[in-house]
Amino acid sequence: MKRGDVVLAFYPFSSGIGGSRRPALVVQSDFYNDKLANVVIAQITTTAKNAHDRANIPISIGTPLGRQSGLLHDSVVSCINLATIHGGRIDRIIGCLSPDLMKSVDAGLRIALSL
Repeated sequence: MKRGDVVLAFYPFSSGIGGSRRPALVVQSDFYNDKLANVVIAQITTTAKNAHDRANIPISIGTPLGRQSGLLHDSVVSCINLATIHGGRIDRIIGCLSPDLMKSVDAGLRIALSL
């Protein structure tokens, strides 16, 4: 698993109780992906109500870069909804984001985390 991979993961609910299997983006560095049992992911959602927020990155599956993600619907990477989960909670890799989309994600993370 590498940074930029789109995965299906058991993602915790914001309450911390329970969760569901949903797409997520691996945002943790490959250095730590290779060393740690845990992985930092960003939620991917089809809910576009906050898509205009600069910390949210839209993915259109109608584009070649969007199709590379493996997602079935237009979606948004939410750089404000991050979670650290055990790597064993990742079901599988379904795609990846292009370097250009990852640059947008990096910008969204900088905004969300005030970096």
